[in-house]
Amino acid sequence: MSPETRREEAEGFRFSEVLSALSIVLDLVEGQPEGHAVRSCLIGMRVADRLRLDADTRSALFYALLLKDAGCSSNASKMSALFEADDMEIKRKVKTVDWTSLPSAALYTARAASPDGSLLDKAGRMYEFAVRGRKASRELIQIRCERGAEITRLMGFPEETAQAIRSLDEHWDGKGHPDGLKGEEIPLLARICGLAQTVEVFFNAHGPAGAEEVARVRAGRWFDPALVEILLAEAREGGLWEDVSGDDAVREVARLEPADRTLEATPERVNLAARAFGEIIDAKSPFTYHHSEGVARVSVARVSVAMAGRAGLGPEGTRDMMRAALLHDIGKLGVSNRILDKPGSLTDEEYAKIKQHPRLTYDILSRVGPFRPIAQTAANHHEKLDGSGYHRGIGAEDLDLPSRILAVADIYDALSAERP
Repeated sequence: MSPETRREEAEGFRFSEVLSALSIVLDLVEGQPEGHAVRSCLIGMRVADRLRLDADTRSALFYALLLKDAGCSSNASKMSALFEADDMEIKRKVKTVDWTSLPSAALYTARAASPDGSLLDKAGRMYEFAVRGRKASRELIQIRCERGAEITRLMGFPEETAQAIRSLDEHWDGKGHPDGLKGEEIPLLARICGLAQTVEVFFNAHGPAGAEEVARVRAGRWFDPALVEILLAEAREGGLWEDVSGDDAVREVARLEPADRTLEATPERVNLAARAFGEIIDAKSPFTYHHSEGVARVSVARVSVAMAGRAGLGPEGTRDMMRAALLHDIGKLGVSNRILDKPGSLTDEEYAKIKQHPRLTYDILSRVGPFRPIAQTAANHHEKLDGSGYHRGIGAEDLDLPSRILAVADIYDALSAERP
């Protein structure tokens, strides 16, 4: 792609468009259908409109809703190990469970733990939860929420956004996590985010009736009763469910971003997003922690050498190389930790799933305007000159210099790391 085309691709994008597109992969890690974060954002912003929040507060809320799951990968490995199960499936199921209720939590554990194991394995998992279930839940949520808050700070968002994500799973009655905040001790933006995400999950699973019922039933326990009333009023009078179920929720969400607080997708912000999502990728498995950053460093070094010698890749090429290196493994967020963290050899079926992660990398990045120019380079990182690589099995004639640099950097960093 020519430099002129790249410039045209990068112009005119809002930062919210970049994050809305990237939020799809966060939905995947959370075991939710595509668009969960965007629809949650729409619901939360409609509540904010009725509250007549000022523009700065609404802007902070807007990005908190889009990035509420930014820390979701950080506890995936621990959840998978604790339940001896697919982390994405565990997270999908827990979204519909009242985990503050002992009977509900016990039933959920019985169904979710060690699905492929023996009765003895399942009994062992249930005993583990009986002994340390509440403490384990708090630790898992604390890891997720604290990491999510750090990611938003890395991208330069205000502290109100970070605190909304930090307190996302606090409950009105004080039985939430990680700090057990109660009532109005919980930041308002966190209360809105918590209500919006649960309502969206139940809307997707059970339709408008299910969404409204869970809001009513958990009002005063999980949710601020006043916010529930506002939500129900918006559902009755504002056509909320029609908009949530529409074909273009992304456009509807963009309309709800405060017009005078719109952030442009500048190269600097796009770079921050790449670095932030690189950290989200790395956090998925303890064996790949800091891997994306390592590949980026090696790649940039190779680009610099090539540029100085003969390749002629200028500043824009170096920038694109850095972005591709940080995001090359974004497709691994769609792979279970039961596979990523497996200490033994992979089965043919498991290896087939691993080999599809570059395809998912391409699918995700090609949806994000400023990342379209690097999507193919990022997805080529397991291709080989002799055509024996994956996922496309292409050879030397189809692999440009950036793709070759990234492949070498990826292998170098992988061989340098301790992993199964």
